[in-house]
Amino acid sequence: MIQTLLGWLGIAVFAVSGVLVASRHGLDWVGALVLAAMTAIGGGTIRDLLLDRNVFWLNDTSNLWVILATTALTIVYLRRFSPPHGLLRIADALGLALFAILGAKVAEDAGASPMIVVTMGVITGVAGGAIRDTLVGEIPMIFRPTETIYSTACVAGILCYLGLREIGADDNWATVAGIGCIASLRIIAIVRKIRLPAIRTRSPEDQSSTE
Repeated sequence: MIQTLLGWLGIAVFAVSGVLVASRHGLDWVGALVLAAMTAIGGGTIRDLLLDRNVFWLNDTSNLWVILATTALTIVYLRRFSPPHGLLRIADALGLALFAILGAKVAEDAGASPMIVVTMGVITGVAGGAIRDTLVGEIPMIFRPTETIYSTACVAGILCYLGLREIGADDNWATVAGIGCIASLRIIAIVRKIRLPAIRTRSPEDQSSTE
């Protein structure tokens, strides 16, 4: 039951981020719903297809109702109030944390190796946001050189979860710790502007100046 509630929460916060992006680009209600849905279920759909299991939202349509309700409530809110500064990043950070750990748990339950568990967790966490950004013509957040650490936080949190499970920690505590690790790292990175270095090639002028 706890896993189901966490899943609904992850869907809700990712749906909010989708509506916020739709609002920023001036999309209509249908566009907002599409972005909310792609953000909320995109990563989990790709994960389930790769793991050759039934797609989660086809088996449990409550996930779609959560998307519909969250989208409607967020649109109503945005028509009355301006969203707080940084709300998109906070919503994205929470969705990232929830979905990365839940995705890892799904892969773990499917009997995947630790490396695949980490990979599936990262895909679940980041793919929905990448689809959202691509649909509105933006570079996905995970690929932006100006963006603070993103997928790296997922890897760290999933490894934290797996490490705690390995030493016999309670599953619920390990899950909460993994989610907290990802969310904390992501938010700290946003506040402190911590990012990975971009890959840069040396220009011919730079090379000639060192010769």
